Amino acid sequence: MTGSGHFLDESLALAARLPKVDLFLSAAGEEVLEIYRLHLDDLKTRFRIFRDKTASGVPVGMLYEDIYHTVVVAPATSNTVAKCACGISDSLPTNMFAQAGKRGIPGIVFACDTEPVVVTRSPHDWVTLRPRGIELANVERLRQIDFCRVVASPAELEAALDVRLKEVSLAWNTSSS
Repeated sequence: MTGSGHFLDESLALAARLPKVDLFLSAAGEEVLEIYRLHLDDLKTRFRIFRDKTASGVPVGMLYEDIYHTVVVAPATSNTVAKCACGISDSLPTNMFAQAGKRGIPGIVFACDTEPVVVTRSPHDWVTLRPRGIELANVERLRQIDFCRVVASPAELEAALDVRLKEVSLAWNTSSS
C-alpha cells in the first residue's frame, strides 16, 4: 500500500477476500490509513502487516523464499507508479514490486492517475483531479514493465485478481469474517 486514498476502502475490501494476504506499507501508506480513519490495529486482525521501517527493505527477502506468488500495489500513487516505471525502488512497495519482477513473480498495479479526469474521495469530500501528461505517460511506461499488469478501477483489479487466483489454483474467501 502506498500513500493514496483513491479507492482505498475498495482495495482493502478486495484484499480481505483474498486468501493469506500480507500488507506491505510505505511510510506514506501508513500515514494515509490514519487520515482515512483506518487503523493499523484493526487491520492487524485481518492481515499480517509489514511497515517501511528498514533502510534495506528487509521484508523483501521473503520474495526469495517462495512465499508469494503475486505482488499487488493497490492503490498506487503517481509517485509510486513513476518510481516503478523508472526502476526506482526506495520504499517497501517499490522494492517489493522491483524484486518480484526480478524473480518473475507477477505484479498487479492499481494506478490512480489513468484518465485525463479522475474523481476520487478525499478524507473529507469528493474531488476532481486532472492528472498531468507526465503521470499518464508514466502509467503507459509501467504497462511495458515485465511481469506487470496495470489496472485502473476496482472492477479491473478484481478481474485481474480473479485471473491470478485461477492461475495459482486458489479461490476467493467466502466468509464474512
